Amino acid sequence: MKKNPALLVLAACFIFLIASCSIQKQIAKEAKQDILTNADFMPAHVGISIYDPSTQQYLYNYQADKFFVPASNTKLFSCYAAMKYLGDSLVALRYVDKGDGVVEVEANGDASFLHPDFKNQPALDFLKKQHKILLTDENWKDNALGAGWAWDDYNSDYLAERSMMPVYGNVVSFSKKENFKAVPSYFQKPLEEAVANTKGGFSIKREYGSNQFTLRPSANKFTAVDIPFYTSGNQVLLQLLNDTLQNKVALVHFKIDRLPDVVKLYSQPTDSLLKIMMHRSDNFFAEQSLLMVSNERLGFMNTAKMIDTLLKTDLSDLPQKPKWVDGSGLSRYNLFSPQDFVSILTKMKNEFSWARITDILETGGSGTISSYYKNYAGRIYAKTGSLSNHIALSGYITTKKGKQLIFSVLVNAHQTSPTNIRKGVEKFLTAVMDKY
Repeated sequence: MKKNPALLVLAACFIFLIASCSIQKQIAKEAKQDILTNADFMPAHVGISIYDPSTQQYLYNYQADKFFVPASNTKLFSCYAAMKYLGDSLVALRYVDKGDGVVEVEANGDASFLHPDFKNQPALDFLKKQHKILLTDENWKDNALGAGWAWDDYNSDYLAERSMMPVYGNVVSFSKKENFKAVPSYFQKPLEEAVANTKGGFSIKREYGSNQFTLRPSANKFTAVDIPFYTSGNQVLLQLLNDTLQNKVALVHFKIDRLPDVVKLYSQPTDSLLKIMMHRSDNFFAEQSLLMVSNERLGFMNTAKMIDTLLKTDLSDLPQKPKWVDGSGLSRYNLFSPQDFVSILTKMKNEFSWARITDILETGGSGTISSYYKNYAGRIYAKTGSLSNHIALSGYITTKKGKQLIFSVLVNAHQTSPTNIRKGVEKFLTAVMDKY
């Protein structure tokens, strides 16, 4: 009997449809069992989206079009922008050589400048060779602190202030082994006498709105702490640069037009900073990355203007228009849907190589998921998010059958420990990886 090709195609489509429906039902069953009926999740707001990029079909959605506070999942959007617009290497400075050792310099918000994570410092080497540096602040159009940040965390290392030219990550690193030490050394002398006269344990705190650091008695022995310094416009930057460069820097207020004689000075490979940003969930690197994108695309640094531009261009096709206000996710004003994260991860996959993505994102047993997915290294690449009572995880998983899926799980307003929420999400995602 002669087989009808049309019937064969129809039969194949029918089998595929049945299989797809079966997978969707199984994932829904797992979600209900591991998350939706889990007592730890019951008081919380939960959103889940799982997408198959090979068929361009959602396999599961639960409140996936609703908005959630995403915490550090916001960094996925900043990372996408940086991967797309910062090129292979970070622009540390633009400068015009005026002759006789005088240079006009425009900073680019490079977070790696004098940062301890980066031993190679091309910008510092260049600036040391100059006789006089005219540093313009005309391209800085932003505020040191982001909208919706928790102001009373100002002594915490994760709340370093944003600036046009970061130095040492905009934090002071205090330490005491045999001798008391501060980096930058500019902040050391005011505390040396107090430390020398202290016999017991102590802690160091900074006063709000100033760079006055004080010692406070503590039952614990002091070893080390990183505290953000108060940037106070650009005056502290000027003092720190002159302390490092021996009074070569003057602050000016004219725009350096981007004419042919303007030279770009590069610092680090872009992905070397993005990898640290994602693996450590570094808020400062994320904020400065978005500012660097702004300086490249708009000619000045402003987070809000850059976000607005991205949402009207590259990200105009997001399933739901998010409320996106900062680069790091520190702000509780941020609102994104699970489908928005599936969309940005799909864009990454379509626009960048898989090798690049997997080098930047953390996998099981590494980075901020070092305690989770330990047996799934190479099968999950994701970004975590965590604020008090909010947990998020979005990324890529590869199932036992070799199918790659894109997922986002956002949990807001939980009342249990973050560990319980993370374990519930882990149980769900590993079940999907193991069974499909």
